[in-house]
Amino acid sequence: MRRWNGWGDDTVDKDLPATARAFLESRLGRGQVMPDESLANACAQVPESRLAGIPGFDCSAEARLRHAHGQSFADWAALRHGHVGPFPDAVARPATHEQTRSVVDAAREAGAVVIPYGGGTSVVGHLKVIDDGRPVVSVDMSRHARLLDIDVCNRTARIGAGAAGPVLESQLRAHGFVLGHYPQSFDYSTLGGWVVTRSAGQQSRRYGRIENLLNGARLVCPKTDLDVGGQVASSAGPDLRQLVLGSEGRLGIVTEAAVQITPMAEREAFHALFFADWPAALAAARAITQAGLPVSMLRVSNEEETDTQLRIAGHEAAIGWLRRYLGVRGIGNRPALMIIGVTGDRRQAHRLRADVLALARRGGGVHVGRGMGRIWAKNRFAGAYLRNALWDAGFAVDTMETAVPWSQATATMSAMQQAAHTALQAFDERALAFAHLSHVYGGGCSIYMTVVWRRGADYATDMARWRSLKQTVSTAIVACGGTISHQHGVGTDHAPYLAAEKGEAGIGLIRAALAELDPQGMMNPHKLIAKQA
Repeated sequence: MRRWNGWGDDTVDKDLPATARAFLESRLGRGQVMPDESLANACAQVPESRLAGIPGFDCSAEARLRHAHGQSFADWAALRHGHVGPFPDAVARPATHEQTRSVVDAAREAGAVVIPYGGGTSVVGHLKVIDDGRPVVSVDMSRHARLLDIDVCNRTARIGAGAAGPVLESQLRAHGFVLGHYPQSFDYSTLGGWVVTRSAGQQSRRYGRIENLLNGARLVCPKTDLDVGGQVASSAGPDLRQLVLGSEGRLGIVTEAAVQITPMAEREAFHALFFADWPAALAAARAITQAGLPVSMLRVSNEEETDTQLRIAGHEAAIGWLRRYLGVRGIGNRPALMIIGVTGDRRQAHRLRADVLALARRGGGVHVGRGMGRIWAKNRFAGAYLRNALWDAGFAVDTMETAVPWSQATATMSAMQQAAHTALQAFDERALAFAHLSHVYGGGCSIYMTVVWRRGADYATDMARWRSLKQTVSTAIVACGGTISHQHGVGTDHAPYLAAEKGEAGIGLIRAALAELDPQGMMNPHKLIAKQA
């Protein structure tokens, strides 16, 4: 069963090693541990539905509670502390495009708004119910999960938008193919969610971001159905796929998507290298990327993140040996870790490995083999379970991310970390802030920052600290010229900063598109851009 107030399956736990707890307490102080609200008490807060009696609408308290939140810190704080409303009035679970059309039509006739629900993994408020007086229908897309068609010749597949990562990939692998889109939320996030948030998978260096993979999509919009894409290439006006990508449910509900697929790779390995410091690792990452070497992934942790990972790993003897070995190789106590993915057939992988490692070594990198890479690959989707363990130990965690040119990477990363410290210092609290490059491009890279801090004594304190943190870091990102979101989308949390990126005219164009397909403003209102008064 899915956890109702945390990450993942409620039968899966990831313990916080004693070394990790000791490290966090040494940096932040002892965490505050308090009891969580119970599911029964939370369900008791759900009021009567305004949509009771409509066929196909589930108005039960638990279903509405489970569809009222995503996975942002604000969602977690609300659920754990018992501040759980407002709620959708009903949950619908259509299984076909036609059934989804009927749900949207029924919602419109009832004067309700619609919030599409994929895997419930949003971390920026996409699923937040904002009470504007209208009833709310959460449209759960989990029954839209089938592989509808596969074209081996053209290497395309048509898939239901509610297919979560493991379900999608298992169906494709049965035919010898992969989509290759692996966000950290892979276990639960869905194809439709990836499309409408412009998602980036961990190995997008090989397979592409979702906008590179999307061939076409079908939507149910309030005014009409909409089909976009399908051409191999076209210069016939604007590409309407780009309108759907990043639309966050504001235009309509994506019911199916046609995507480019790739044959399963013969070989895949993840290699770990250490550099003396962040500048050396950054320079090597840029050199590898701009040389055009087709690695499937390139990730670089700064000194703070590398040190944190080593300290909380829990394998003290092995980590001690590693540090001694790095010392012999001229790498000091504050190294930067790089993980490189090498994917392809046997000959491609062998040649690529040799070329990449040669270039990395010229930049001062020390290759320590595939052991750490195997551990990373094994845990890359399970790492989110640490959020549960951290909360239970009295610590909060959140992530912020952006993308900037290579020349701005260090300054932006430093500004984000300093902003996190400044925000929490205002509450006489300390922050543990560290970052890595999660994606690389010819002209720049993404910066993904994690912040850990102590929980407060109550809901109001937790939310005040988080709001200050979110605002201060977001302001720093915008000031550095970074995008307000590289892979998380906009939702409600990033909406105040979107105009800085799109400009007044750009926001006007988005509003016009929304009004054309959703004249009543019933599709996921108040997300992406605020509804006009």
